[in-house]
Amino acid sequence: MQTNIVISIAKKEIMDNIRNKWIILVSVMFALLTLAVSYFGSLGSTGWQDLGNTISGMTQLASILISIVALMLGYAAIIGEIERGSMSALLSLATTRFEITIGKLLGLGAVLCLTIFIGFGVAGLVIGLNVPNVDFVEYLVFIGVTMVFGLVFLSVALFFSTVFSKRSTALGGAIFLWFLFNIILPIVLVGLLAMTIDFSSILVEETLVIPDWYHVLDLLNPISVYSNLIEMTVGPVQSSIDASLIENPSWYTPGRLLGVLFAWIIVFFVFAVWRFHRKDI
Repeated sequence: MQTNIVISIAKKEIMDNIRNKWIILVSVMFALLTLAVSYFGSLGSTGWQDLGNTISGMTQLASILISIVALMLGYAAIIGEIERGSMSALLSLATTRFEITIGKLLGLGAVLCLTIFIGFGVAGLVIGLNVPNVDFVEYLVFIGVTMVFGLVFLSVALFFSTVFSKRSTALGGAIFLWFLFNIILPIVLVGLLAMTIDFSSILVEETLVIPDWYHVLDLLNPISVYSNLIEMTVGPVQSSIDASLIENPSWYTPGRLLGVLFAWIIVFFVFAVWRFHRKDI
């Protein structure tokens, strides 16, 4: 692998997105939403909340927004170049398909991570100036885990960019993926759980013991893994069910959940390379 070619491809992705104002626009959106959640997040009152409460209210919103941004960044990374005819020119320069794939992942990943860092970082500084005794380490953990989560969806989008033959169908696939992870999978899992457990026990028991099979299947949804990881490393996440009522298995640890997110990134990157090698251009 020629490192200079990989770096050149990554730089091109970064510069293209800077020129398209992606970083600026999305960073501003992240910052404004975080500030809004911090200031208006408490029902019936307004005023700055500390970073822990802000993270609690922001996690679910962040998972929705960042999955969208990552999918939009990556869905046309390969097929877009093929449709424009620039992929043939790039391959004619003795560039391998592996170098192209990893260069695009690194470049688009840098764009995504920089956007998250700037948007959430600026908001965190503003909140820190208005709230005493701020735990910035906790907030940096939140930003770091959020970056890893974003890279999961970017890697999945990159794979789907090698699957479809048209940019428009790749966009449709990205939209389907968003619905799958944000809506379809949670509904299916809750439905399966409702068939095997009595939720009324929440009213009389101190904790609700969830079967291990549910936790295993929940690992198939990176959004659930992200939410659980934030809850374990930073604090409770706002949801319809009090997290203190749910007893997680002993093998549900921050290290393992972080490993699952990295596994998602690696597996779908390998799939993207494999599928790109088999694709006619």
